[in-house]
Amino acid sequence: MLKNHLKIAWRNLLRNKVYSSLNIGGLAIGIVACLLILQYVAFELSYEDFHVNKEHVYRIQQDRYDNGKLSTQWAAGAFAVGNHFKEAIPEIEEYVKVVPAGDIVVEVNNAPLRIEKVFFTQTSFFDIFSYPLIDGEIGTVLDEPNTAAISETTALQIFGTKDVIGKTLKISGDVDYKITGVFSDMPANTQLKPNFLASYATFLNFQERNDPENAWAWDGCLSYVRLGKNADPRRVEEKFIPIVEEQVGEFLERFNSSVTYNLQPITDIHLHSNYMEEPEPNGDAKTVYLLLAIAFFIIAIAWVNYINLATARAIGRAKEVGIRKSVGSQRGQLIVQFFFESAMFNALALVLALIIMLLVLPFFNQLSGQPVSYELLTKGSFWLGLSLLFVIGVILSGFYPALVLSRFKPAEVLKGKMVSTKQGSLLRKSLVVLQFTASLFLLIGSLVVYQQIQFMRSQSLGIDIDRTIVVKPPIVSDSTFLTQKKALKASLLQYPSISKVAVSSMVPGQGEGHNAGGIRLIGEDESKQKQYRFLRVDHDFVDFFGMKMIAGRTFSEDFGADEETVIFNRAGVNHLGFDNPEDAIGKQIEFWGDQCTIVGVVENFHQQSLHTAFDPMILRLVPSVYGHFSIKSGINNIAQTITQIESEWDTFFPGNTFEYFFLDDRFNEQYKADHRFGQVFGLFTVLAIFVACLGLFGLASFTSLQRTKEIGIRKVLGATVKSILKLLYKEFALLLILSFLITIPLAWFMAKNWLQGYAFSIPMHWSFFVWPFITIVVVAWLTVSFQSIKASLANPVKSLRTE
Repeated sequence: MLKNHLKIAWRNLLRNKVYSSLNIGGLAIGIVACLLILQYVAFELSYEDFHVNKEHVYRIQQDRYDNGKLSTQWAAGAFAVGNHFKEAIPEIEEYVKVVPAGDIVVEVNNAPLRIEKVFFTQTSFFDIFSYPLIDGEIGTVLDEPNTAAISETTALQIFGTKDVIGKTLKISGDVDYKITGVFSDMPANTQLKPNFLASYATFLNFQERNDPENAWAWDGCLSYVRLGKNADPRRVEEKFIPIVEEQVGEFLERFNSSVTYNLQPITDIHLHSNYMEEPEPNGDAKTVYLLLAIAFFIIAIAWVNYINLATARAIGRAKEVGIRKSVGSQRGQLIVQFFFESAMFNALALVLALIIMLLVLPFFNQLSGQPVSYELLTKGSFWLGLSLLFVIGVILSGFYPALVLSRFKPAEVLKGKMVSTKQGSLLRKSLVVLQFTASLFLLIGSLVVYQQIQFMRSQSLGIDIDRTIVVKPPIVSDSTFLTQKKALKASLLQYPSISKVAVSSMVPGQGEGHNAGGIRLIGEDESKQKQYRFLRVDHDFVDFFGMKMIAGRTFSEDFGADEETVIFNRAGVNHLGFDNPEDAIGKQIEFWGDQCTIVGVVENFHQQSLHTAFDPMILRLVPSVYGHFSIKSGINNIAQTITQIESEWDTFFPGNTFEYFFLDDRFNEQYKADHRFGQVFGLFTVLAIFVACLGLFGLASFTSLQRTKEIGIRKVLGATVKSILKLLYKEFALLLILSFLITIPLAWFMAKNWLQGYAFSIPMHWSFFVWPFITIVVVAWLTVSFQSIKASLANPVKSLRTE
């Protein structure tokens, strides 16, 4: 019986090659799109999933409130929280501190090598996290001062071998570290990706005047804890409150401020966290779930195609069913037969989908930026997902056609009576509406994403970042840094291709700025202190970036006391309590124990991408500022200019690496994730529309076939080709209009919700809905036209002979 079912299914597949090709092609494309998206989503959801104790490991996240309002949220909070919480709360089994340390320089083969992603941490790092320590004593690896663990790649870069335990390494020209551990390179699906881990004991030795273990007002430490298996994280958070109150409550009350600490599951960080001082940029849960919805839409469209085409062919197979029943076939046997056909179509589509997926996987990786490799074929979860997709596809796409085709009555169909029903016609129309609705939804979404990305790229930043070369700060330096910095600037400005040079602690696009608490006007009560972002800059910074002065003046070396001066942005003076920027000029503020005078106010500018609102910002003049060198170059001979800069750099800062980037490129990297999302969204939207058109083409073919006799009679009675086309188009036009009306509120809600993730976003516009609708109408019209025109031009004599 099985052999018979397979043979009949295969014959039907070969007998209707166009129908079979449309179905298999549509299903294959739908499965490919679905699988690729699911792999993308699975990777995003897999962050930190490899840790053995992932369910019990949390990051301590800090919220700061000023005057009762949330002002700042830190990923890296106060240094004291880890050890104090561990001592007081028995539910905390272990803790670890991870302190970002920037970059270091080591000498390799008499040449400097910059090592990025350097952290200070404790031995418990390898206990709490499941990062493999492949060499070294896991229980004591980072106990002693001046010890370090390095990644495999870093070991090979520096020493040329992984066998480095016990070797000594001189860091940044003056500190010797003993290598006590080597760990595997971090996987892609983790937030912490260190290359060099120095012992936290070394960090403590550097703090001659500070006590990090009891520092509740010093932020910048990532703290992680592992709770006991039966611990309730909410109850643990409640225990934080009295500890914080005892340690720092009275101090913060003076400033009308407070802090709270929250436990963040490490598995939630990547998609649900975007706080200050994150170790690396995180993903976005909305984006992931939206792509998941797209995967569902595409595979649903493919399954709908099969159902539509299978039921539309019901008349063509009615006599086959009638004959089978008349010779004794039971309805159950026919249902099994039609399920076998569904299984065969889905199986062939699955094989074709796998072939296509293997071919396009490198392209998809490049498009999405995700490291999905061919190794996924070795994972049981992939094949389990594929099997589920196959089973669900067979059931969903085969169930209704099997019921429809198996219920035909042999006495009626063998007499040539019509077997189509109003219910069947209504279902097909409903499924077509579903396809159009999904396609319109995706097309509107793609247009909104594209317009938002274009808006962000074209919006004025309030600063000029064009033709700006930024050189990373020297790591090896001494007390002569200020002298060398001035000399380098003077030497660079002698080149005709270089017009301006400025130095600052951070550059636009690098981060939100340093955090500055306790800012208040001189004479104001301490409770009036506020949180700000600030940059340390030299005299040339404001002029270099072309900032618009709206009050006062810029920094100038003509004023001898300018070192104790600051410039606010508009949001900053508003935050200070001034509606008119002019009123702030000349006022003095308390800034970390110094009294600084406000000499100017600049218009708001984008220190970060348009995802974030304008922060209250202070530019503090620090002539000796250590930081990035921003260099404004000409438009010609960029390579020659860079060579000149490098030559001067090596002269004034020997022993340092020369590393640079173009500021506009680096700033736009903030939109890389948005751009990739737009590309992925757009690609799968096109695929969804293509799959829908395959089904529409097949449905139009069978609709025309069903109405062959009707068209012939109308032509005999004098109907024109135009009137017949109008008749055939009318049905699809009504379905399109209905789809449009259904899509508008759904797409509007989706777009508004997505755009809320941007502080600066495009306004919703009617064209976002009309143009996609027109596009779908044109595509559908072209798809239907081929068969409709063919049917309307057919000879009525031949048409009337069909029955």
